[in-house]
Amino acid sequence: MTYALRYGADCQAELELRDGALVAQCGVPAGSVVENPEDAVAAALAEPLEFPPLRQATVPGDHVVLVLEHAVPQAARIVSAVVEVLLESDVEPDDIAVLRTPADVQAGADDPLGLVSEPIRQRIKLLAHDPADSGRLAYLAATGAGEPIFLNRAITDADVVLPIGRVQSDTAADYYGVYNAVFLAFSDQRTQVRYGAHGQFSQRRRQHKRFADEVAEVGWLLGAAFSIQVVPGPGDRILDVVAGEVGCVGRRGRQLYDAAWSWSVPRSASLVVAAIEGGPVHQTWHSLGRALDAALPLVEDGGAIAVCCGLAAEPGPALRRLVSAPSSRRALAEIEKHAPEDAIPAFQLARAEQRSRVYLLSGLSESLVEELDMVPMAQPRELSRLADRHASCILLSNAPHAVVQVRGEGSEVGVKT
Repeated sequence: MTYALRYGADCQAELELRDGALVAQCGVPAGSVVENPEDAVAAALAEPLEFPPLRQATVPGDHVVLVLEHAVPQAARIVSAVVEVLLESDVEPDDIAVLRTPADVQAGADDPLGLVSEPIRQRIKLLAHDPADSGRLAYLAATGAGEPIFLNRAITDADVVLPIGRVQSDTAADYYGVYNAVFLAFSDQRTQVRYGAHGQFSQRRRQHKRFADEVAEVGWLLGAAFSIQVVPGPGDRILDVVAGEVGCVGRRGRQLYDAAWSWSVPRSASLVVAAIEGGPVHQTWHSLGRALDAALPLVEDGGAIAVCCGLAAEPGPALRRLVSAPSSRRALAEIEKHAPEDAIPAFQLARAEQRSRVYLLSGLSESLVEELDMVPMAQPRELSRLADRHASCILLSNAPHAVVQVRGEGSEVGVKT
């Protein structure tokens, strides 16, 4: 039987599976996508959870910063809707700033102010964070553990901070909760290195909980009580918008995300085909790492994972170290020591390769894929040839979002170090 998987901005791979080979097909979220994000944002801001309407929470003269997390789907439409509410609240365009991540800039994400009408657009500040630029950082406070907290100065100087984030899987290695949209992305380089080096192999769960608590503490120290969270849908679409008091938004967002993106499958398979759908901002090494993390608990030992994506970006220093080091053990030790920005996807790739053969359909050169110990697939039709060599298969759409467990088993996968 023929099955189809969407990947990249507008690509589709079809593969033939022998009778009885399909164990499960998951990764298409439950629920309908939001056709008009502007209306959804306006409704969420008019009746926030446990918070006054946004127009009552601002006054003329307030300096407002919209803190835009990386890869928020429909970001331009969401930002334009928030700006519209602020303007209706008599906030001047000159008092509004939009702060975006360097990851969005590097990935070629759409201008978040692209749908704001002229001449208002020209009066709103569009800022990009640079964790290495000390002149644009400000000291906030020290955490209870004594860690100094530095944030982008636009955040600390604002009268009103409006984080715009996306709900993500609790199992994601680089997601720390509802304050993810403020801290860590907009912190200093030292802090980002500290988080990137955390025990990816040995103490992952304990370290992740400690960092999540620290991120929540930073949000409390900042006094950012209001949040806007997007529940992502397939590709670049959204399923819902939630706004209001941070704790309520976090709980409601988690409920909606889990209802849409959680599955269980009856057993593992010898082949897992994972797809990454969406535009350039979703076709990153971090998305590849998350796709591998989602697929790994589902594949039999010694089986294969095939990832279909539109990734074309050059690898960063951590992934390059996997290529150049004399052994993967030495490479991983160096990565954990120095923790460059792509440390987490490098760990995730190494972990997947320890338990399975990884195949990659992407926009990368075949030589680079091979240097990273993956098997390149030049054409989507090669998937069918790969599937024909396996007795069982799980198809995983939108793999970076999907949370799939084998019934009766946990999702944590151990790795030799």
